[in-house]
Amino acid sequence: MNVGINTALAISLGLLAVPVWADDCANAMDQFTLNQCAAAEYATQDKRLNQLYGDYRKRLDDGQKQQLKDVQLAWIKFRDLACAFESASVEGGSAYPMMMNGCLSAKTSSRADELEQLSACEEGDLSCPAPAP
Repeated sequence: MNVGINTALAISLGLLAVPVWADDCANAMDQFTLNQCAAAEYATQDKRLNQLYGDYRKRLDDGQKQQLKDVQLAWIKFRDLACAFESASVEGGSAYPMMMNGCLSAKTSSRADELEQLSACEEGDLSCPAPAP
């Protein structure tokens, strides 16, 4: 019974240490940590994009909301297909999660920048669907 408790404790401590490794992305030394860091960066960019999308959407009328939704769904499909293509050379390998998440992160960051720019456009800009308040 003592072995079971020690094993459970060792596993628990090991799981607690994983986030510490993930936080040290600048000094990542193994593929597992690199993969975790890439996933964390993608999650950060995805959260940023979703926040910008939600905030911007509030300013739109119903027709514009549907247009934005259609654009966003098409963009997501493009992003996912493009990243699958760009990561295909390492598919099945240990670096695949890092490459895929790195691509998703970069494309998501770019899309967030686009939405940020749209949300800051000013009245009189003919390419501005909803000027900044």
